[in-house]
Amino acid sequence: MQRSDFSYHLPEDLIAQEPLARRSDARLLHLDASGACVDRLVRDLPGLLDARDLLVFNDTRVIPARLHGEKVETGGRIEVLVERVLDEHRVLAHLRASKAPSAGTRLRLEGVVAAEVTGRRDALFELRFAEPVLSILERHGHMPLPPYIQRQDTATDRERYQTVFAREPGAVAAPTAGLHFDQPLLDALAERGIAHTTVTLHVGAGTFQPVRVERVEEHVMHAEIAQVSEAACEAVAACHARGGRVVAVGTTSVRSLESAAASGVLQPFSGETRLFITPGYRFRVVDRLLTNFHLPESTLLMLVSAFSGRDPLLAAYRHAVEQRYRFFSYGDAMLLDRVEPAA
Repeated sequence: MQRSDFSYHLPEDLIAQEPLARRSDARLLHLDASGACVDRLVRDLPGLLDARDLLVFNDTRVIPARLHGEKVETGGRIEVLVERVLDEHRVLAHLRASKAPSAGTRLRLEGVVAAEVTGRRDALFELRFAEPVLSILERHGHMPLPPYIQRQDTATDRERYQTVFAREPGAVAAPTAGLHFDQPLLDALAERGIAHTTVTLHVGAGTFQPVRVERVEEHVMHAEIAQVSEAACEAVAACHARGGRVVAVGTTSVRSLESAAASGVLQPFSGETRLFITPGYRFRVVDRLLTNFHLPESTLLMLVSAFSGRDPLLAAYRHAVEQRYRFFSYGDAMLLDRVEPAA
């Protein structure tokens, strides 16, 4: 497969820069197993599901992971984007500076936060903070909006770039399909008797990294921390036993569940996943997928192409462009039915 096999034309003005006033007012493009597209709204979702179905949410919580400051010794400007919290005082982070800092470099962030560069792991830097890092980020950090949102974060993003069911802090990008759920929609789903469970995948900044190699098979997938509990595994088993469909909310839920089923049987999982799903992959757990629109030539576009078939998926994207759907993190959504790859 070639990277260019997953390209499409997207007018820049369709990239959503702000969230809608109400989460569940987003549009929903339903692509069924026949390849037919139907234009709906996210709030129509309860009527598109069955009481036997199971929704799987990612309950990760986005941390305000971006800090700005300077090197203490030289005054050189620096930007920190936390990638992963290692322990109470240490993180791995992306650093943007005119000159990469060496071990021992002291940083002053947001005017008051003291940190020190203690080492480097490939492209990431290890930092140690004088105070508990999660507390520091909550007080001084900025929400890490994606690079295609061309504005500074605001107080509104503290709420809206976060799902209403976020529980476990650690993500530096939102599981965006979950952003469409508000309490009225959750209540409507509950009234239909539609069950839900949660997994955790702490989305890393690597989710925005482009595929740079032309041959897709040569791409090295970034690592993210995922957890699938025994309770989630039991909920999936019960769903399939009653004839229901497992509906993953977001590609992060897909990657969590499929990582936990890598042996062929879904079982509890906790650790790093580098699962890279491309066309030809046979899904073991997920039957339907609610997802946002994804960047051209991205690993996530390859995943959804594997789920619904590349040609029907790209045809649906062309339809979305023609109908002026809103794209990416603060944009609209798709509901995809799984299509089995040819033998």
